[in-house]
Amino acid sequence: MDASDVETVTVLGAGNMGHGIAEVAALAGYEVRMRDINEEFVGNGYDQIEWSLGKLAEKDQISQGDADAALDRVTPLVDVEEAVAGTDLVIEAVPEKMDIKKDVYADVEEYAPADAVFASNTSSLSITELSEVTDRPERFCGMHFFNPPVRMQLVEVISGTHTADGTLELVEDVAEQMGKTPVRVRKDSPGFIVNRVLVPLMNEAAWIVHEGDATVAEVDSTTKFDIGLPMGSFELADQVGVDVGYHVLEYMHEVLGPAYEPCPLLAEKVENEKLGKKTGEGFYDYEDGGADIPSDAGREDVRDRLLAVMANEVAGLVGNDVADADAIDRAVMLGAGFPDGPAKMADAGGLDTLVESLDDLHEETGAERYEVVPLLRELAESGEGFHEANGDDGEGAPEFDAIRLERDGNVGRIVLDRPHRMNTVSAEMLDELSTAIDLLDADDEVRAVLVTGEGDRAFSAGADVQSMAAGGADPLGAVELSRKGQTTFGKFEEADVPVVAGIDGYCLGGGMEFATCADLRVASERSELGQPEHNLGLLPGWGGTQRLRHIVGEGRAKEIIFTAERYDAETMADYGFLNEVVPNEQLEERALELARNLAAGPPVAQRYTKRAMLRGREDTDAGLEIEAQAFGHLMATDDLMEGVTAFMSDDEPEFEGK
Repeated sequence: MDASDVETVTVLGAGNMGHGIAEVAALAGYEVRMRDINEEFVGNGYDQIEWSLGKLAEKDQISQGDADAALDRVTPLVDVEEAVAGTDLVIEAVPEKMDIKKDVYADVEEYAPADAVFASNTSSLSITELSEVTDRPERFCGMHFFNPPVRMQLVEVISGTHTADGTLELVEDVAEQMGKTPVRVRKDSPGFIVNRVLVPLMNEAAWIVHEGDATVAEVDSTTKFDIGLPMGSFELADQVGVDVGYHVLEYMHEVLGPAYEPCPLLAEKVENEKLGKKTGEGFYDYEDGGADIPSDAGREDVRDRLLAVMANEVAGLVGNDVADADAIDRAVMLGAGFPDGPAKMADAGGLDTLVESLDDLHEETGAERYEVVPLLRELAESGEGFHEANGDDGEGAPEFDAIRLERDGNVGRIVLDRPHRMNTVSAEMLDELSTAIDLLDADDEVRAVLVTGEGDRAFSAGADVQSMAAGGADPLGAVELSRKGQTTFGKFEEADVPVVAGIDGYCLGGGMEFATCADLRVASERSELGQPEHNLGLLPGWGGTQRLRHIVGEGRAKEIIFTAERYDAETMADYGFLNEVVPNEQLEERALELARNLAAGPPVAQRYTKRAMLRGREDTDAGLEIEAQAFGHLMATDDLMEGVTAFMSDDEPEFEGK
């Protein structure tokens, strides 16, 4: 059986994860049976799916017809035999207790078809041990979704000791059919990838506070504003549930040894039932304002300590062949919202420095969690980083992390590739965009450029404020950052070839400033655009105060910037910002078609037209002079003869830029 044979999916468990997975499967077109132990639980899960689908339709992310069809594909059940009889794929999402899961598989094994694949949504427990309860360990793997499944992109696909390659490939294909990004975990190891990085990081944060080396505020300020993570370590623990992370640590400690001993501070919180948001109090009091993290209390020693522990975990995963550095980075960015992958962050921090930090801590405390993993020491001594060890030697074509650079015939394609951060623009992305447009503009074979955002949630939701804040930008640094954005986006405006922006989803702040520099803009119906900087006490700093008015007029530009509102695509088309609005499912096809049409146009004429129009913004007379000179130059080109000849014979011209 392969993915094309999968028609029916059974989800065991109707809690937060279970009903979320069931909804994702139904939206992908599968017939879904959602089972729980009683009518109340399964009914609540079904109601949550109905509510969520309604919200998606309300926000125009799907049509009401698609929402109704997806709900019709979900059948809530209590009877185990009815739930699994004739099913193709069983996804288990019951409570994270080994005994409970084993009991469930023993029941399901009795009724499921012999060729059905079993997949556990466990976040840390042994896939091998669970598979051995069944008679099909080769058709058993992990399929770990992230919460909430409808929104989160990542699915970890985990191999147990007995799992067949075909099973992993089938589950990965199903995940892609569900619109997710599967990342393979090659070896069954506690915590897999994301939790193996996050949970020890949370534990180390607790040890730092427990040992009196820093306060909760200092640790969270460091993680959130200096390192640039989406939340402070303790803020995240409260959000997820202190008990959840603690129980994962207990399992890691049991399987992996003393290096994963849970910090007594975590045990104390669990014992006193101060578990975070769900109980009203954890490391923060949620009945008295919740997490209030200072932005300026970060400490370099805390940062180095946390990065060193994280690098050690990455080295353990790579060294034990659980996953390579690229997979680890991709998984943690998608699953935990890191601005960069942990392997890349470790490389940037300097592996020799991080090893030295671990050695000092080990000598000072004797704690096994600071014992340097052999691979990390080896890489530090060799002067290599995780990615260099993967074979990226920095030679040849430039490597991009925040964007993708592709070719489609004569169209150069740039894809903003940070879906885990809604394609927000970081300083790194600005550098990569600058390099990419230089490469495309210098390539005579490229006749047009198309810029899109990865996924359907955002073209770009703006500047990555968190990662920029993590760089510790002072006022002078912010001025330079503004100039960098203005210059980078200006390269697209000044490029010799036409630039098309294909906008799908959010196009806000810096993302809209980027789109403003395109020559033509086409958007999906669900897109939302705006310059919300005034809501933050800022102004558009990447050219928005100047460039927008040339497209929509000064009055509209002031309205858009001063109100800081979000506008739907039709309104922005009426304002003249968008050239075209198309149905959601047609955006990709139409944007590429438009770029291809422009790529077939006369390159020399297009180049001079752009130059004349751009120069004319500042000085009409100068623009007219460029226009006149260009008109005379074009009269002597081969393209003119081709165009005239084609016109006379009613053919399509084939311009060569000569």
